[in-house]
Amino acid sequence: MSRDRDFTAVGRALSTPARSMFLNLLMDGTSRPAGELALAAGVSASTASEHLTVLVDAGLVTCRSQGRHRYYSLAGREVATALESLGVLADSAPVSGYRRSRRAEYLAAARFCYDHLAGRLGTSLTDAWVGSGWLAGREELALTDAGAVGLREIGVDVDGAVTARRATTRACLDWTERRPHLAGALGSAIGSRFLDAGWVVRHRSGRGLDVTDSGRRLVREAWGIKLADGAVGG
Repeated sequence: MSRDRDFTAVGRALSTPARSMFLNLLMDGTSRPAGELALAAGVSASTASEHLTVLVDAGLVTCRSQGRHRYYSLAGREVATALESLGVLADSAPVSGYRRSRRAEYLAAARFCYDHLAGRLGTSLTDAWVGSGWLAGREELALTDAGAVGLREIGVDVDGAVTARRATTRACLDWTERRPHLAGALGSAIGSRFLDAGWVVRHRSGRGLDVTDSGRRLVREAWGIKLADGAVGG
């Protein structure tokens, strides 16, 4: 069997703006109904169904039925990782209108990359933790003893991340910032802690996150990160 990969099926699945929009919306690890995806992409329900079938057949998206509705989500964190990396090579989607412009700002400022923090918030935290010795390395991030102590102090389930069946830490190249943010089981645990503690909240539309007042205070006082007013909600 050849070791070469056949990328044509994936390439075809990514070849329309509507499917690209669907994947962007699902990159935060949520499950969304077909109607919501259709509305966001500006296509009819029947057209959205056709596009979603292509994504499911390509193995990029899964479908779950609940009553009369169908909910779609990414097929796994491996898909999210591949799409985030591919985003570094892709052109930015054209933005027109105030609402879409604001949505793009939220996306670049703070978002979930499947299950971990990304955007300026995610990369700033990663940079701060490398600088303070909580993480070692840059291209290959590793948790230090000091980092384990510090993250436990803010309520992160470090022990669960260390014993998880997936990699504890991984550097994920951020497609808007063009530098790494922390992924892996630890990145997921940190993302869950930020969400559960109310330091970030999901924005009501799209993938963007609002950083709350308590979240802004935490990152400023703990790691010296000052978030620009207006760039992130709160």
